[in-house]
Amino acid sequence: MNAITMLERDHVKVKGLLARLDATTARAPVTRRDLFARIKTELTVHETIEEEIFYPALKEHPRAKDIVLEGIEEHNVVDNLLGELTALSPGHESWGAKATVMRENVEHHIEEEETDMFAKARRIFDPAELEALGKRMAARKVTAKASVRTIAAKRER
Repeated sequence: MNAITMLERDHVKVKGLLARLDATTARAPVTRRDLFARIKTELTVHETIEEEIFYPALKEHPRAKDIVLEGIEEHNVVDNLLGELTALSPGHESWGAKATVMRENVEHHIEEEETDMFAKARRIFDPAELEALGKRMAARKVTAKASVRTIAAKRER
């Protein structure tokens, strides 16, 4: 699969989960917790394949370096918010506000990737290169997802 297509599909999935989370209230802590766990897993795996494979390949090209560096910083902001949300009970009074800020940051990041970064990537990489990147990303996605699930299972014990 083409690397950009894979990332765009991830974006659609995450945006759907974020919309569902945004519709919850403090009166649904179990639903919030479950949706948040799915979002955190999806974002962690997505960031892994971007930061280990897609971003380094794109960063080699001077025209894309700045947008890649910005993308990494946006990941860091979201990671900090994910950590703060993890530390709070989903029923906490500030949990919903933090979740909204996290959603807004993720949506902003997705918008920048899909409008600017992916356009640059399409100009830089030919279709065969995007397919090769996609193949590597798909393989890494499998191992990253297994790793995230193993870590989550150990925390639950």
